[in-house]
Amino acid sequence: MIKNKKSTTAKLSQTKNVLKKKAIGKLKEVPFRKMAPNIVTLMALCAGITTIRYAILGKWTHALLCIFLAAVFDGLDGRVARKLKASSKFGAELDSLSDFVSFGVAPAILIYQWSINVIPHWGWIFTLLFSAAMAMRLARFNTMLDDATVPEYWSHYFVGVPAPMAAAIAVMPILTSRDYPELEFILRNHYFCCFVMVLVAFLMVSRIPTLSLKKTKINANFVLPLMVLFVLLISCLLTKPWLTLGIFTVCYVLTVPFTILRFIKEKNAYEKQLDSEKE
Repeated sequence: MIKNKKSTTAKLSQTKNVLKKKAIGKLKEVPFRKMAPNIVTLMALCAGITTIRYAILGKWTHALLCIFLAAVFDGLDGRVARKLKASSKFGAELDSLSDFVSFGVAPAILIYQWSINVIPHWGWIFTLLFSAAMAMRLARFNTMLDDATVPEYWSHYFVGVPAPMAAAIAVMPILTSRDYPELEFILRNHYFCCFVMVLVAFLMVSRIPTLSLKKTKINANFVLPLMVLFVLLISCLLTKPWLTLGIFTVCYVLTVPFTILRFIKEKNAYEKQLDSEKE
């Protein structure tokens, strides 16, 4: 009996060890779909770092291409994560770090190399200001994700200008000068570029509501016209890419006042609804 008990105990312990090893092995296995969004984010990060390389070499067109390539990858990684149901805290942190490098550091270095490095000391101060504003903007965005007290109407808006658009506005002088080199003496002026960087830094850290299309729904009657406009946009990008991107960026900036008015209207409607519910 004692031997049988000992053998049974030994078999149970062996079974437990085998099960533990299998469990550990399963924990180490990660499905590829979980990695896919992070791979896209790393591609955005690599594009952003390569922007810095081309800025140092003075290859402005290559640097611009890398920034907009980073923006494309940044727009894809979140959608890939949602489609594959592979969202994770690690991915969110990696995305934030990638955004800081690609849209906070890379554009600032590019503008510095292109124009404002001729200002002793001050040029670098404006470069640091832009990068610091981007870091604060991303930190606020991350904290708002976990804030359950944010009202529902904020879901249609960003607080301040989002990172990719801030980078696009910052490099707009370089964009325009690619198609209109005769205007470069104005666009490349270090005072003008410093003003643009300060303006963008303010827009990033401000609490100005800007348009977010994540939860925007389109009326079925406008689907086909919008598709036609999208085809027109692609055609313009293929023929006049820099001018098209510059005009698109300017149009985005022009939407800010209308977005503020729409936000105020929705906020007032929300507050009236709360007051009526309390009564």
